[in-house]
Amino acid sequence: MVIIAITMKRTANYKLAAEKTAEKYRKIQSQVASADKREPAKTKKAAMQAGARKYPEPPMVKQHLTKPGIESRLELAPMYDAPFYKGSGKLQDKVAIITGGDSGIGRAVAVLFAREGANVAIVYLNERRDAEETKKNVEKEGRICLLIAGDVADRNFCKYAVKQTIAELGQLDVLVNNAAFQLHVPHFEDLTEEHFDCTLKTNIYGYFHMAQAAVPHMPKGSAIVNTGSVTGLLGNKDLLDYSLTKGGIHAFTRSLGTHLIPKGIRVNAVAPGPVWTPLNPADKEKIVIAKFGADTPMGRPAQPEEIAPAYVFLASPQCSSYITGEILPIIGGYTGG
Repeated sequence: MVIIAITMKRTANYKLAAEKTAEKYRKIQSQVASADKREPAKTKKAAMQAGARKYPEPPMVKQHLTKPGIESRLELAPMYDAPFYKGSGKLQDKVAIITGGDSGIGRAVAVLFAREGANVAIVYLNERRDAEETKKNVEKEGRICLLIAGDVADRNFCKYAVKQTIAELGQLDVLVNNAAFQLHVPHFEDLTEEHFDCTLKTNIYGYFHMAQAAVPHMPKGSAIVNTGSVTGLLGNKDLLDYSLTKGGIHAFTRSLGTHLIPKGIRVNAVAPGPVWTPLNPADKEKIVIAKFGADTPMGRPAQPEEIAPAYVFLASPQCSSYITGEILPIIGGYTGG
């Protein structure tokens, strides 16, 4: 009986202590709620400008594009030419294939690769006018630009693109896998099998097919640079399929990087946050795209020319010879908080 009495008293004491703790929690909660009420209304934060020139800030232009997204139709043209970037021969006489190189990040990468001395093959879907504009800018840098139209989801086309590049430009030293399909779906049940399959075929199969076609022709010292995404690092509730593919690209990068070490081929990825390219206006509606990039710590989306130097860094053996299987996030200051 004594033991039972002691146990009951101990249990009662524990319950009393728990109640006191709960009351303490409520007191703290009340104090924080009062403090929140005193907090002044938040004003729009100023976007961070730390580049060589000023970049557009939200609200962005309210415009929606039909797929696949034509850059020449964007009212607010993406900034890709990086006028303050000075080349120094980091890719002198190299040959690069850039998928999705007609516009957006791909175009900016093509321009900087050319400025660093590379000849470039642009693989694009059907955006001929955009591809011609990229070619003009590559040639302005004094380099050769080959245009190849086709779908990277097609294994045979990828083999053809590599074959044509080598036939026309003589070699292959850098592969940039950048082509992508993205479309938001707010409700999981509305993500169709056709949509899911299209995203995987472009974003995963396309990267796999291009890499498999390219590797046998790439000499020691070559590089593959894949385009990942912040969605592959953090996920996105409305981009379930796209986030899945970008996470897969990150894993593919790490695995292929290790696998190709004996061949002397480095494999890395750039994981951008929001970037002003045709991809997003061809995805979201006008009212949503106006706020594009506003929720990053920097308060604005990146411009393609802010992302492209990372591709030069990872492609150049002078800059990153001891780096392989890595994911380089460029996400506007996000730390996960």
